Amino acid sequence: MRSYATAELTQMQARDGLRPRLLVWIIARNRTTGAPEPTGFWNGADDQVINVGGADRTYHGAGGLLGMDDLVIETGLTVRRISVWLATAAPEVVDAAMGYDLRLAPVEIHRLLTDPLSHQPVAAPHRIWKGWVDGAPRTVPAKGLSAGRITLTVASAAMALTRGLTAKYSDAAMRQRGSDDRLFRYADVSGKVPVYWGEKRYEPSATDGGSGSGLGGWKSGGHA
Repeated sequence: MRSYATAELTQMQARDGLRPRLLVWIIARNRTTGAPEPTGFWNGADDQVINVGGADRTYHGAGGLLGMDDLVIETGLTVRRISVWLATAAPEVVDAAMGYDLRLAPVEIHRLLTDPLSHQPVAAPHRIWKGWVDGAPRTVPAKGLSAGRITLTVASAAMALTRGLTAKYSDAAMRQRGSDDRLFRYADVSGKVPVYWGEKRYEPSATDGGSGSGLGGWKSGGHA
């Protein structure tokens, strides 16, 4: 059950009530440098700096965020997916969707309750979704209009359970952590290089005719 701040409960009981706003925060990647490129959108009228989890974030308004699927509360580890719709008429949306790499970009969605008269937040935003962009964004042109919308498919945080851990077990990954452990130096070729331990193998020699009782090309010992 979601808990609400005292100010929110008081405003809910008032005649004017509350006006919910959606906040979408996406951390894309720079296609050239790989550096994180965070950007935010909300369905407010103007750009707004909003404090989320103790950090100030700039959310672009003016119609950039069109909406999202309704959320259904479920239990379990099933990977859920929702659609988030952004307007291509907003230049910030075009920059984020076309200028940066959104594949598996972390996404957070918050709900902000505001006063309908002052349009100011009543309390801190509530996080209602956390996950990653699943797949490339799809652009759908609006019928009869030059501008369209971009649909982001966002998978829930449970998708992390479907990822393998192979990246953590490589020599490159160990060296990035500043470790001197070279245990995985040859992990990428493990099982691909023949190694002979105290066995015999046959190597045809120049004088070996390929038959007969002579040992010819037979070698013994540790490594070849």
